[in-house]
Amino acid sequence: MIILTNTELMEHWIETSDEDYEAMMTLYKDKKYTWCLFIGHLVIEKLLKGLYAKLNVNQPHAPKIHNLVQIADKCELKLDEKQRDLLGIITKFNMDARYEDYKKEFHEKCTQEFTDQQINNIKEMRAWLKTKLI
Repeated sequence: MIILTNTELMEHWIETSDEDYEAMMTLYKDKKYTWCLFIGHLVIEKLLKGLYAKLNVNQPHAPKIHNLVQIADKCELKLDEKQRDLLGIITKFNMDARYEDYKKEFHEKCTQEFTDQQINNIKEMRAWLKTKLI
């Protein structure tokens, strides 16, 4: 088992988030909106986990949770109400795209207009988180 420093772990999370961002944009271009937004959740989750690694030198491995608000809270991020709401919305993409009992309803919700708005939200959150990772 390879042990990574907090900086190496942070860089890993940023790199894989960037790869997922490219995948998200490809899915978006191809109008695969449900999976596009699922991957968008991963983009933000990985940046938050990268921030967690940066801030926690001795224990850099983020908790194995997918709730973006909870991860942000563990990073002690000061979120305004809009940011907290956006993270809550983006968190739902993980559940809604993955589990059968939510999939159909989520697929119907993922119109081009809805997805356009959410992609912009993900881009905005991604840019803000990247400033925290410098």
